[in-house]
Amino acid sequence: MRPIVDFLLHDWLNVDTLAQRERFADHSRETFAQVLDTCERIAREKYAPFNRLVDTQEPAFDGEKVHLPQATHDAWAAYAGSGMLAAAQDYEIGGMQLPYAVEAAANAFFAKASASIGAGMLTSGNANLLMAHGTALQQQVFAHNEFSGRWAGTMCLSEPQAGSSLSDIATRAEPDGADFQDDPLGPRYRLRGNKMWISAGEHELTENIVHLVLAKIPGPDGQLVPGVKGISLFIVPKKLVDTTGRLTGERNDVALAGLNHKCGWRGTTNTLLNFGEGKYPVRGGAGAIGYRVGAPGEGLRCMFHMMNEARIAIGLSAAMLGMAGYEAALAYARQRPQGRPVGEGGKDASKPQSLLMAHADIKRMLLAQKAYAEGALALCLYCARLVDEKHTGTPEASAEAALLLEVLTPIAKSWPSEWCLEGNSLAIQVHGGYGYTRDFPVEQYWRDQRLNMIHEGTHGIQALDLLGRKVVMQGGAGLKLLAERISDTLARAGQDEQLATYVPALGGAVQRLGAATKAAWSTGVPEEALANATPYLQAFGHVVLAWVWLELGLAARAAAPASDAERARNAGLLSALRFFHVYELPKIDAWLGVVSSREAVCREMQDAWF
Repeated sequence: MRPIVDFLLHDWLNVDTLAQRERFADHSRETFAQVLDTCERIAREKYAPFNRLVDTQEPAFDGEKVHLPQATHDAWAAYAGSGMLAAAQDYEIGGMQLPYAVEAAANAFFAKASASIGAGMLTSGNANLLMAHGTALQQQVFAHNEFSGRWAGTMCLSEPQAGSSLSDIATRAEPDGADFQDDPLGPRYRLRGNKMWISAGEHELTENIVHLVLAKIPGPDGQLVPGVKGISLFIVPKKLVDTTGRLTGERNDVALAGLNHKCGWRGTTNTLLNFGEGKYPVRGGAGAIGYRVGAPGEGLRCMFHMMNEARIAIGLSAAMLGMAGYEAALAYARQRPQGRPVGEGGKDASKPQSLLMAHADIKRMLLAQKAYAEGALALCLYCARLVDEKHTGTPEASAEAALLLEVLTPIAKSWPSEWCLEGNSLAIQVHGGYGYTRDFPVEQYWRDQRLNMIHEGTHGIQALDLLGRKVVMQGGAGLKLLAERISDTLARAGQDEQLATYVPALGGAVQRLGAATKAAWSTGVPEEALANATPYLQAFGHVVLAWVWLELGLAARAAAPASDAERARNAGLLSALRFFHVYELPKIDAWLGVVSSREAVCREMQDAWF
């Protein structure tokens, strides 16, 4: 995996040039390599050997505490000790001021070694949100202790009765006393409600857990404001702390109701949490104490800072699970004898068996996995590079990066989680009957991967976001900018004799995508436009990945290989590019067909007809 990571970072994304910017001036290709080396080593030593262990020894709740294998404790300690929780932060608070593209690439090693053990994504995302929206004291007390690894963090959005429909959450936050506004840690409230599907919601890995909780503040009539505009955001620590970050010895009224048992990611606790039920009365009564972040009613806007970061991270996790399955299938195909070639007279049973790798259909499945996994990794690192441009580029470059991120984030989350799942399925297929046994790791990769299609917003939610908001916002400015970037790639590829053959099909696909977008909205009726949002998302994602692969082809053609291994790497990249454009890109016409015609069968289907 390391060769493709180095290629993407240096030959394609040119992250070395970021060292010319003030924030990253202390860095170089050498310091980037040191970070990657360290993370690769920790992932190899503390994560990968225990991936099956944490799958079979699930978290256990004894009524008071959650018990995790010692390997999980050791992995957390190693990760926190590496400084990666604060990788992008200022030196003054223990950070490395590392570009996000390099941070994301470094975290990819942990995602590949064991998605189930995890690598602190929620903790760093929680702290990053507070650095953007919290008060100075909230940052110092809560975020800084998360960056150090002393405390962990969560995001608490969903509820049992609401699921992804955040407008229907019912958790209440009521002012805690007449002086609630005067608490130095932020306006103080008492929260009561339930939160479901909370990853890492309870454990003993750290001395405290910082929950970021969405809740509604009742109006003067005692009723909750309907819709998302009534949602506010609160810091609710498992254990209360003072203004210096020391534990006060008081347990907050946050109780674990139970653990959810999942098909994958079994090493990560997934919880139902009860806030304010009175199991742990605090400061005279029931109600979990929470400190408001930002203004009332601004909770969802603040939380999106963490959610968007998490969406790219989930896409990266999906890419890495796809990569793990691909590498396992590749190794198996290279050593497993199976079948014989077909000659003019059929198969000659007297001759030795061929390796699986000799069969064209096996190569088809391996090429698909390579195209999905390496393409998904490239897309996610491209988005990470856009984050760096947004934060440190010129005003014009920053604005363009922000706009592209708006459009690409739904793709970065959804495309890897859908197509790398298909890749994991193909990895099982390459293994044949052994693939679905626990003698090989590919069945676990598939189970772990299956969760990513739901994590941080389902496909349907991402599709509605893309077609309903992102491609029409600012008069379609984001879609236009993406089309301009693709046109630039097409112009450069057109000058390369080997790559020019791919230009007409991708150029036509971009035009059909634009036409389908207009057709979907031609009546101005949202119900008609959005009924086929998911096929639109699939087509959009395939166009984006066809563009990414053409970009990788240009980088491979421009690279000067210094060894046989690099020449083989480049040939493999060009073969994956060819595969994606020949086998995958043509699929978009079926998806765009129902979008353009505003096919009504799904929205007109009635319950009784099923």
